[in-house]
Amino acid sequence: QVQLVESGGGLVQAGDSLRLSCAASVRTFSRYAMGWFRQAPGKEREFVAVIRWNGDTADYADSVKGRFTIPRDNAKNTVFLQMNSLKPEDTAVYYCAADRGFGYSRNANDYDAWGQGTQVTVSS
Repeated sequence: QVQLVESGGGLVQAGDSLRLSCAASVRTFSRYAMGWFRQAPGKEREFVAVIRWNGDTADYADSVKGRFTIPRDNAKNTVFLQMNSLKPEDTAVYYCAADRGFGYSRNANDYDAWGQGTQVTVSS
């Protein structure tokens, strides 16, 4: 059973950068596709980014493409979300998720484990 712990959230201004981290407590981390999702107040959880198990392919929501990246370090069992040029509409609770598979999915139902979330607030 994989456990995920996010960190790195906080309050920033529009245009700033922030890097979220997600540490996984599992020996087979490299077998998991890792995703980031977010949920703003009053809205449904939405896909942000996903990276394949080996790090060779990533997918991004249109709303963050060109601003966010999702690197991973399999040696440290960690996936990151590098967020640049942040906007107030990026304000949300950000969750990382693990999918034990060789694909990479935008569908939250495909993920096997979730972190507790970390708050990101972007002021204008």
